[in-house]
Order: sequence, then C-alpha cells, then structure tokens
Amino acid sequence: MSMSQPSLDSVKERIMSDPTVILDDRDLMKALIAANEKQLGNNIVDLRGIAMERLESRLDRLEDTHRSVIAAAYENLAGTNQIHKAVLTLLDIAEFEDFLMSLGSEVAEILRVDAIKLVLETVQSSDDPTVTRLGTVLSVVHQGFVEDYVTAGRNAPMRPVTLRQVANASAEVYGDAAGWIHSEALLKLDFGEGRLPGMLVLGAEDPHLFKPNQGTDLLAFFAGSFERVMRRWLS
Repeated sequence: MSMSQPSLDSVKERIMSDPTVILDDRDLMKALIAANEKQLGNNIVDLRGIAMERLESRLDRLEDTHRSVIAAAYENLAGTNQIHKAVLTLLDIAEFEDFLMSLGSEVAEILRVDAIKLVLETVQSSDDPTVTRLGTVLSVVHQGFVEDYVTAGRNAPMRPVTLRQVANASAEVYGDAAGWIHSEALLKLDFGEGRLPGMLVLGAEDPHLFKPNQGTDLLAFFAGSFERVMRRWLS
C-alpha cells in the first residue's frame, strides 16, 4: 500500500530533522540496504553492503564476548566472596571439634556444596572415640589412599586441586552420601614434615558443579588456608 503525499512528506520531514532515527534502528537500516540492493539488480556487487554485513557480524560477536566477559567477572567475584567468607568462618572457631564439624554445616552451605569430607591417612587404628564422633565430616584411611584416590591408580602426577565428575562415588570417603555425589573437588593437604598427607573433598550432587576445565585458583587458596589452620591444631 502506497503512502499518501502528505504522509510521505511528514515522514520525510521527520527523518530530515533527525536522521539518527533511521541510523540507530538496525532493522530499518537493513530494510533500506535490501531495497537498495534490489534496485541495483543481481549483476552489481554492492561492496558497501557486504562491508556493512561483515561489520554487523563483528559487532554481534563483540557484544556476545562483552556479555560473556561481564558474566565471568561477576561469577569470579561471587566465587572469591564465597571462599573468603568460608576461610573467615574457619578462623573464627575456637575449638578443634567445632572447627571440623563446621565443614559439614556452615562451610558447606557457604560454598554451596552438598558434602565436605576431611580425609586423613593413618597407620594406626581408627577406633578412637573422637574419630567416631566426627564421622560425618572425617574419613580416616590407610596410608597411600589419598594419592591412589586422586590419580585413580594411574601413574600420573598428583595436582594440588583436582576437579572431576564421578559415576560411582567412594563410600570410604563419603559414607552414606556416596550414592548421590556426582562431581567432586579434591584438595590435597600438606600438614608439615613428618606427617601423612590429607585431602579435603568437596562433593556435589550436580554433575556439572566441578569439571576438569574449570579454574582452581580459589580452591587452591582455600586448601592452603585450611591446611595452615590444621597445622596449628596438630601442633
């Protein structure tokens, strides 16, 4: 349907008074370019139109990248705040048993994981009453267990932090919770010279919470803070 002359004059006057109305509207610009190409015919290559399409494509990619960078920055900031809050919570506790028990309650809630276990190697019997009381957060295992568990028995270097998805979680580590753990973060702990190593295990029901391609800097900081506090208790 064609526009009447008064309507056309009105539109023309509006555009002439403020051309940005058209220039800032991507859909209108696309329509004008398409009309121009149709008028030129199929035998004429409109280099300017091709260049604009490429610029539009680059702009779309830049906008997507910009949104991704901002989202990653916010996610990293939130993760940093979580780790800092968890460390401060541990530092505030004055009793050793309370310190360990907080792992399965306050700290797990702060870090938004479904289970936290402290795994300690020992060459002695694990029938100590204290170990029994702390069974919800403490797993006492045989010497060499930590390295075997992290490397899955393979001849591979043991990293300070290992993130992975699991199909069958270890009952020796998680106890009754093993059936619903589908991803885990394994934090190697060094308690000092002459002491057997340990491991802090963060387990999640969500299989995508911990994956090998994720960054580990914040968890490495948490592990370093935790093992330093543990050294003070053990000394």
